[in-house]
Amino acid sequence: MMTLYQPEPVEISTRMRPGEWTESSLEELVTTYRARILAMGAKVPEVVTQVTRNDDGSVAVTVTWNKGDYADEPASERPASGEAAAGSTAL
Repeated sequence: MMTLYQPEPVEISTRMRPGEWTESSLEELVTTYRARILAMGAKVPEVVTQVTRNDDGSVAVTVTWNKGDYADEPASERPASGEAAAGSTAL
């Protein structure tokens, strides 16, 4: 019998002001965040990356591990790795 566990997502995120980042440093940051989530045990399809570029030149980065409803059940019907919500840009 499967036991329901708390499928709360693990998230690493930050916001950077204009001038605090470059395309290169942003890509490096996203790669680092994804590597940290994967090191925690996430599978690649469970990792969602969202990069939101704001009109003022700032950027928000969120990398999330969305877990399934059961500990031994694979995640399903979630955005694929790197897929972002509307209004944002994924790297």
